Amino acid sequence: MKRMSKQVLVGGLPIGGGAPISVQSMGNIPSTDLEATVRQAQALREAGCDILRIAIPDAAAVRLIDAVKTQVDIPLVADIHFDYRLALESVAAGVDKVRINPGNIGDESRVKAVADACRSHGVPIRIGVNSGSLEKEILAKYGHPSAEAMRDSALYHASLLEKYDFTDIVLSIKSSHVDTMVAAYELTAAACEYPLHLGVTEAGTERMGLIKSAAGIGSLLLRGIGDTIRVSLTADPVREVEAGIDILKALGMREGEPTLISCPTCGRTRVDLIGMANEVERHLRRIHKPVTVAVMGCIVNGPGEAKEADIGIAGGDGKVAVFKKGNVIRTVDEKDAVAVLIKELESL
Repeated sequence: MKRMSKQVLVGGLPIGGGAPISVQSMGNIPSTDLEATVRQAQALREAGCDILRIAIPDAAAVRLIDAVKTQVDIPLVADIHFDYRLALESVAAGVDKVRINPGNIGDESRVKAVADACRSHGVPIRIGVNSGSLEKEILAKYGHPSAEAMRDSALYHASLLEKYDFTDIVLSIKSSHVDTMVAAYELTAAACEYPLHLGVTEAGTERMGLIKSAAGIGSLLLRGIGDTIRVSLTADPVREVEAGIDILKALGMREGEPTLISCPTCGRTRVDLIGMANEVERHLRRIHKPVTVAVMGCIVNGPGEAKEADIGIAGGDGKVAVFKKGNVIRTVDEKDAVAVLIKELESL
């Protein structure tokens, strides 16, 4: 059962409250390069990114907000650490969400100033807790960055904003250890109604980072926990977005996107199934239809086992059958199979 969380709006995009799971990423262009930041934001939007976070390390970086928002239609999050003035300037510049930890910005007057500014502009705040940055008092209580310690830290930061009647809050409780991350989110989900931003922090390079993220994020989403996700990879941020979308598609939680099914090959395969499947997958990145596409190695697996697919191909001996809903509509040479499949798909 889906956990029903409070809903907040990020530039008009809902997070929580039963809204579709959104996919986030973070730009990695130096904050001094305005034009490249805008180009990357556009590339991420085209890849399907729903929300973009950018670092605001100093006052000069605030200009990125207007530059991106005027040229790219994407909700923008300002990533801020320690300096509350950067949060105030970012809100004034029109940012859609602020990522800051209230406990790290100084005395209560500063917390109140940020809460008041965000409230008056309708800007939610994401509190980001990582296992490597917990408060000394909480670490002393638990002895190590446990799931319970991370939950307590998130709730502590939220309480600082609640004190000033600010509750448009999103929480993230990330660890690089999948088991700790999952337990921390489970504990936090049970302790509050705030929407949760899921992620495995410092997950690694594209290969292992995707595996760890799929395990952690996927297991929580299957339990109804989580409202927005980021797959953190030491890779091009576009790959993060693609990975996030793929996780949601695998769980049946991304509407309006194609699904590819393909068999693992065997000794009956007489065509370059691996090459064809990879080529079809590349084409599907630019097709946004709720269709199931099958790429199968032989007549045993397709169209038989793939008869529920909207469209597909099944290899023979140098020949490939093209089928719809289990019915073969034509047979083509192997070299033409993918092109014919895509043409038929686009006509659906």
